[in-house]
Amino acid sequence: MKLTTIAVSSLLACAFASGSAFADPKLPGTETGFSSVEIMQQGEPAQLHWVSVDDIAKSLEGKPPMAVGFDIDDTVLFSSPGFYRGQQQFSPNGYSYLKSQKFWDKMNCEWEKFSLPKEVGQKLITMHQKRGDSIFFITGRTGSKCEISTQYLKDTFGIEKMNKVIFAGSSKTEYTKTKYIKANNIKMYYGDSDGDVISARNAGAEGIRIMRNSASSYKPVPQNGIYGEKIVKDSQY
Repeated sequence: MKLTTIAVSSLLACAFASGSAFADPKLPGTETGFSSVEIMQQGEPAQLHWVSVDDIAKSLEGKPPMAVGFDIDDTVLFSSPGFYRGQQQFSPNGYSYLKSQKFWDKMNCEWEKFSLPKEVGQKLITMHQKRGDSIFFITGRTGSKCEISTQYLKDTFGIEKMNKVIFAGSSKTEYTKTKYIKANNIKMYYGDSDGDVISARNAGAEGIRIMRNSASSYKPVPQNGIYGEKIVKDSQY
């Protein structure tokens, strides 16, 4: 099936709409070297690898504390209210607001307080804290001189030893989170986008998929399990 220029532009525009991660440089599920073998078995989709938070905890039993990472938008926070507000204020007929520093300053410094915590975020963070793991948040948002995200996440999820949120920014040509995952020796990274999974793998970490809520402003919704990654059950909430 051929995609028209308009269709491709629309998909890329929707990818920019999230702030969940950087805009993936390719259409969902098309990353060379990751999809061809892992998602197909004799012409049929491979069985999805579902896991619960308890399953992850059991798999880590006996292992020493480590560094784990989380994406923010659509992973631990449902932050579409802020992004929707930004679009209405800065570019009601398109997605140019995502290139506006004024929007990012509003989102990072004020509108974060309208983000709703996801249950799966609380469960995973609680589990990792009990293990003594170090927790990092790496977002594809554009950074600002000020930000309330670090304190908001700390207070919302009761994080005892909070690391400052890393604003990796976005790119059409590279997986910008990879270097931060590698630099902080992160072994497991949770995220909702294809880019989160691939960024983790490129850094030598395990990328675990968190399901994106269908009400999210980040479209299109990715095909969970497209790279054979683990998917956390009921993680859309």
